[in-house]
Parts: sequence; structure tokens; C-alpha cells
Amino acid sequence: MYLPPQFKASDPALAHALMREHPFASLVSIDEDGLPFITHLPLHLSADGQVLTGHCARPNPHWRHLQARPRARVAFLGPQAYMSPAVYPDLARVPTWNYLAVHATVQARLLEGDEAKDAVLKQLIGDHEPAYAAQWRAQDPDWAAKMLQGIVAFELAIEQLDCKLKLNQHRPEAHAAMYQAYRGAASEGARGLAAWMERLGLVQGD
Repeated sequence: MYLPPQFKASDPALAHALMREHPFASLVSIDEDGLPFITHLPLHLSADGQVLTGHCARPNPHWRHLQARPRARVAFLGPQAYMSPAVYPDLARVPTWNYLAVHATVQARLLEGDEAKDAVLKQLIGDHEPAYAAQWRAQDPDWAAKMLQGIVAFELAIEQLDCKLKLNQHRPEAHAAMYQAYRGAASEGARGLAAWMERLGLVQGD
């Protein structure tokens, strides 16, 4: 990822927050033809921020790519929105697009056995619908085993995190107008960027 210094976030807590708030990620591996193979999936970040866990359908060849070439990348995309040059006090400006993203370089390991796969499912259930946990536990064991046979679970040990928070940090003269435009926008992404501008101290919220 192209990462100019003004957009680089070195605090891992910011990357972890973005990953947890926007857990639907893109897992990128290299296939047998040397091309990127991408699966879009939710991932769980461990409490210490060191490991991601998830699963894919067994017919999805991605797990075979991870098995053959364990080093991979994971991309998380947070809020994103267009920015009009109208936010600047002068006219010699151009439009741009602001966004928040994290790229993780990882080492993959497949998780064997129903117990390990069940643990991954329970992590994801805990993240997204804790109330469903009781329903999952109450399922017929044979049916549950069949569901588990249909997936391949894995853990992704994080080697490196690159966090890009592109919020026009190098143009402070535009921050107030940009914040007002984003905060009042219909786009959820724009409003999300306004919240992150507050979070990073680029503006003062009400």
C-alpha cells in the first residue's frame, strides 16, 4: 500500500480499532498462476491484536493457497468518501477521496478438528450476534458436525500492520469545512470520516 508519511498511523491501537469496527476484510493470496486470489470474509482479531481468525467454505480453493503459500495479506477498509475542492479557501485545488485502511501481512495456519473450528465460529458469533450462541449450542450434534465439515478454519498470525488514515492531515486549512461537509452528509462513510477527524484531534466536535 502506498503510504505517505502524513497518512501513516504508527499507533497499533488505531489499526486495531479500525479492524474491529470494520471486520469484513479482503484476504489476498497468490494462486497457482501467480495471480492474486481474494476472498471477502469477516475476521476476528484477538484481544492482544496479534492473531486474526476466520474460515472459508471448503469448496473455496483459498484454503489450499494458504496451505501452499502461508504468507498472505489482509486488507480492511474503513469509512471512505469523496472530498470536494469546495472545502478549500481558494480555487486552485482538485477533488480527492479520503479513506481509512489497514493492511496486515500474515502467516496462515489451518486449524484442524471440529473443536478448533467451533471455537472460531464462537468467536465470530461473539463479535456479531452473541444471542445466537445459545441457538448454535442447542443444534443437533450430527447437523452441527455436518456444518463444521463444510468449512476450513484458519488463524493468521500478524507479522506487520500498515495503517493509512487519509484525512487531508497536511491541509489543515480545509479541516473545518471538510468536517462540516462530512458530518452533514447523507453518506455513512462521510459521517464515519467526520467521527475519525474528531477521534484524531483534527477538529473539535460539538
